[in-house]
Amino acid sequence: MDIPIQKKKFSKQKLGLIAGILAIVALIVFVIIQTSGGSKLNVQKERITIHTVNREVFQENIPVSGIILPITTIYLDALEGGRVEEKFVEDGAMLKKGEPILRLSNTDLELSLINQETSVYNLLTQMQISQNAARQNTINRQNQFTDVENNLIEAERVYNLNKRLYEKGAIGRQDFESSQNDFEYQKERMKLAKQVLSEDSISSKLEIKQAKDSYARTQSALELMRKKVGDLVVRAPIDGQLTSLDAEIGQSINKGTRLGQVDVTSGYKVRVDIDEHYISRIYTGQSGTFTLNDKTYTLVIKKVFTQVTNGRFQVDMKFEGETPEGIRRGQNLQIRLALSAEKEALLVAKGGFYQKTGGNWMYKISEDGNTAYKIDVRLGSQNTEYFEVLEGLNIGDKVVTSSYDSFGDAEELILK
Repeated sequence: MDIPIQKKKFSKQKLGLIAGILAIVALIVFVIIQTSGGSKLNVQKERITIHTVNREVFQENIPVSGIILPITTIYLDALEGGRVEEKFVEDGAMLKKGEPILRLSNTDLELSLINQETSVYNLLTQMQISQNAARQNTINRQNQFTDVENNLIEAERVYNLNKRLYEKGAIGRQDFESSQNDFEYQKERMKLAKQVLSEDSISSKLEIKQAKDSYARTQSALELMRKKVGDLVVRAPIDGQLTSLDAEIGQSINKGTRLGQVDVTSGYKVRVDIDEHYISRIYTGQSGTFTLNDKTYTLVIKKVFTQVTNGRFQVDMKFEGETPEGIRRGQNLQIRLALSAEKEALLVAKGGFYQKTGGNWMYKISEDGNTAYKIDVRLGSQNTEYFEVLEGLNIGDKVVTSSYDSFGDAEELILK
């Protein structure tokens, strides 16, 4: 007996066709979802950071690094070259102004001093000889003047006597005129003697002045030479601590060589490096703060060095008010440098999101807290903790501030 064969409802060809149609439909749906920008991503809520936007007091600042330095540093340079003969103190010693640090020797300089001293001695001897000669010459001229004066007096006496006798006819005319001529002659001699004595006095004074000036110049040169020899002993220019001393016994030191420095330890300043991007916004009087041992201290910019090196420039800051105890030279500080005055502003916390979005958009948490979606924002100034929100967010909005690197191009986050 024949057994009827049942027909299969779907052949292999039909099943393949149905599978192909479903695959095409799935592809179309996937493409539509991708192109419509509605991609979603499941995210664990505990793996993200959520911040609530709020209005608070805001001050723009930047983090900078500073190093503590003595408030004043005086560099020790060799004023004269020479060989190191003796060291009186070691690096790190506390010094008083004028205290010797080391001694150099320079035979050429010392020989020049001896020659200069000899020149001064010879000049002084010559000046004394000249002064003695001038003084003797003056005495001789004064003696001659006295003789002329005495002869004039005598000639005048004889003339007056002969004049009376001639008027009485007691003497002849020849005797009278002889005494008169002698009197006139002695008067002329007196005029000449006075002129010579006056010129001699002027000449003597001029010679003495020239000799004194020459001696003074030579003496000044000698004092300068003595000072140069004295500079072979390097002394502390101020009270302070000797640091960075670089000299050893027997070492030859050239003139102008940096030997070390003396730091004033009565106070400190902070040398700060700042990115050149901010150079137009930095000026004296700006303040910054730092925290040390759970206490906040204030610094104020006192000097700006506008020279830019490797993309950075420097400023000197001084402590305003209290100075921290126990700080030391070379210690590093992390400072928040203020770039603006305090004001009220809408703020969002800083976070890893900025590296991906550049502050142009963020993920905002929905009201039910189950999703986060992209919104456009505009951020302004910043400090070490917050961005100022200019557009796109309101008080109370919650946003994701942690890194967006793992979210890809998802338009919406499903928070689990």
